[in-house]
Amino acid sequence: MSRRVNDSLPNQVFAVSKTAAPKPALAFIDAIALIVGIVIGAGIFETPSRVAAAAGSEAVALSLWILGGGMSLVGALCYAELATAYPHAGGNYYYLMRAFGKNTAFFFAWARMTVIQTGSIALLAFVFGDYASQLLRLGNYSSSIYAGIAIALLTGLNIIGVQQGKLAQNWLTVAKVGGLLLVVIGGLAFAVPSLPAVPAAPATSQTNFGMAMLFVLLSYGGWNEAAYISAELRNVNRNMVRSLLVSIGIITAIYLAINFAYIHGLGLANMAASKAVAADLMRRAVGEPGAWFISFLIAISTLGAINATIFTGARTNYALGQDFSGFSFLGRWHHRASTPANALLVQSAIALALVFLGTLTREGFKTMVDYTAPVFWFFFLLTGVSLLVLRVREPQVVRPFRVPLYPLTPLLFCAICAYLLYSSVAYTGIGAFVGVAVAIAGAPLLLLSRRRQI
Repeated sequence: MSRRVNDSLPNQVFAVSKTAAPKPALAFIDAIALIVGIVIGAGIFETPSRVAAAAGSEAVALSLWILGGGMSLVGALCYAELATAYPHAGGNYYYLMRAFGKNTAFFFAWARMTVIQTGSIALLAFVFGDYASQLLRLGNYSSSIYAGIAIALLTGLNIIGVQQGKLAQNWLTVAKVGGLLLVVIGGLAFAVPSLPAVPAAPATSQTNFGMAMLFVLLSYGGWNEAAYISAELRNVNRNMVRSLLVSIGIITAIYLAINFAYIHGLGLANMAASKAVAADLMRRAVGEPGAWFISFLIAISTLGAINATIFTGARTNYALGQDFSGFSFLGRWHHRASTPANALLVQSAIALALVFLGTLTREGFKTMVDYTAPVFWFFFLLTGVSLLVLRVREPQVVRPFRVPLYPLTPLLFCAICAYLLYSSVAYTGIGAFVGVAVAIAGAPLLLLSRRRQI
């Protein structure tokens, strides 16, 4: 009965056709806006002080951000080969299916729908809520209310149509980058350098270096979402590689500039001790209006990241619905709006449920970090391995872009992912085990779906 309702209702409301498919509606600049919008989220306002605390000197602190850009570039080269050889709206889902079969692909899609992507949406929504609440509080649960409103409104915008979703993303990314440049200008031009250092100076050791890289790569995370727009990107063979390389170059330059401004305006020791490094910098540069401005900037920044994450996340849910009959209601593409409407709605419902979970724990941001990290890095590692497997198994496939220095580059990428998988388990709390448990809970659904197909 429920399946019959699901089959008929979307057709009436959204005019969805199962035969409709993604169309190349995204230009080169749209891809850059999406990648930059996802990566430059809340991380650059949260992690620099932690990186500074683990660095022995200003030069080391800046070098860590360059190294993070280099590591991201290694991964981007691997993804560029996969995305151009196998352009598909499912992204990682499709690569894992071809390399390891439908069972592995199902677990990834299930984990992405229930843990990875929805957890990231909720995480970013909590950051938005925290900073929006500094501008205007909405009661005792202000942060959660703002988080829920942001998810609902941006999901609705993306359901209306891909043009509206990408236009909003482009402008939010422009506002974000422009605001960050103002922070850099404020730090370099107005903040007085060489402040007296706070008593505790950052220590240096191999362990601290490892923790620093964990935070650096957390800030760089998200460029892999480009894989999910490969079926909608015009001239994908050329624009996928270009958009990844240009985006990571832009992100690395911005991260270096803003960290240099932090160091110039506050000094490394004061930067390491700061609880809100960007607000402290702007407060020193232009006073309290600067602190208000940075709260507004972070709210705008996270809105851009939420919108981009919603946009790309629903594409995997759509691919899941195409391949597994039990989730067929997700595999419907709204022809007129050119969006996976049902997939967006389900993604929104799960993300809102996670906002509720974060509200109950009273530590929304931290809970979502713990919840998503191990599952994310496990499948990221598996995607790197899939490149090696597909090179051997499908040598006949045309590869418009081949990763340089094969197999060293993908092996290096796998090593980076394995290290971060270890770190995500070593440095997270009980939320990590909950996320893993939810991912494993997909097993009974997989068995049920396979039986229905027999």
